[in-house]
Amino acid sequence: MRASLIQLSVDSSESAEERRRRAASLVRGRTGDDLVVLPELWAAGAWSYDRWEREAESLDGPTAEAMSAAARRAGVWLHAGSIVERDKDGTLYNTALLLDRNGDLRGHYRKIHRYGFDTGEATSMGAGEDIVTVRTDFGVVGLATCYDLRFPELFRGLLDAGAELVVVPAAWPAARLGHWRLLTRTRALEDQVFLLACCATGEHGGMRQGGHSVVADPWGTVLGEAGTAEEVLTVDADLAEVARIRSELPVLLDRVLPLRAGGGAGESGG
Repeated sequence: MRASLIQLSVDSSESAEERRRRAASLVRGRTGDDLVVLPELWAAGAWSYDRWEREAESLDGPTAEAMSAAARRAGVWLHAGSIVERDKDGTLYNTALLLDRNGDLRGHYRKIHRYGFDTGEATSMGAGEDIVTVRTDFGVVGLATCYDLRFPELFRGLLDAGAELVVVPAAWPAARLGHWRLLTRTRALEDQVFLLACCATGEHGGMRQGGHSVVADPWGTVLGEAGTAEEVLTVDADLAEVARIRSELPVLLDRVLPLRAGGGAGESGG
């Protein structure tokens, strides 16, 4: 499998429509790849909270339409990053889109863990509820987004749902780049999956994004890592390595937790 992570620069000097045109052009240029990945909320801006209401769209809105045409033209599976999705009831979601080689939407994932504590996603968006995997012609893809990296339970759920690789679009802050580099490797290693994490670069909403998009293999080895500028990171990965490594070091067979609550040391029944 050949995968390309398009580390798009996202800043306030460019409109969503201009960025859609630029992203589509970059995707169209990836003919010959199997999978292409874009960052989180790249059209609206992950940190431009004031633009979310204005830029919100449906699953068949302008971003999905432009990315569908680009995926079809290039003949690639396209993880189109995520959009600000407006549901029929008006709720906003941070929703990732996975399109097949014909440009058809094959899976979408509403981000479960919302970042912001008392602002941003935490107060402006609804939380997703579903673990999402999609079977492709090169393997089973699990979907997660940015802040989800801090919650290993989701990745265990993706593992149990059959994921062999997990794609993570992000707009991770540059100030916490060390966490990004640690967590991406850790999630790959502990679940023995390929992890493809595409982070935006640039600055908007007062936040500089970290870049350093990365591909890690099931050993936790980094196969490729981008810098801080806009670039395309291309990596060849052999998904047969997932089964080989899980067989050679079958740690996943020794999983015991979760245990039933109660009955711990110092407690007595009856």
